[in-house]
Amino acid sequence: MAFGSAIPTVGVDTLAPGDFLLDVREDDEWAAGHAEGALHIPMSDFVARFGELTEKAPDGGRINVICRSGGRSAQVTMYLVQQGMDAVNVDGGMQVWAAAGRPVVDAHGAPGAVI
Repeated sequence: MAFGSAIPTVGVDTLAPGDFLLDVREDDEWAAGHAEGALHIPMSDFVARFGELTEKAPDGGRINVICRSGGRSAQVTMYLVQQGMDAVNVDGGMQVWAAAGRPVVDAHGAPGAVI
């Protein structure tokens, strides 16, 4: 899904272990499989839970936003950029993450799946 050049985007291959990752998928998607260590705030709750992000995001660091395929995360990225934050959309989302062989865990820490 292309959103134009206004939304900063990075590829999964550019992310290093330990980079801050914000997952904006819904609870069922998260429970089925997510990147270990990511912060989960569903897009549907994002504005109400914005404070959680500001508490946990690295001070002055980049926020890598991810969803299933890149559409929802692009919207959240745009919102964060408008708030003056350093945020980027992870191109292709968790589908590309998993296809690249990056680890995906379920809600119990076992191997997960992207739904």
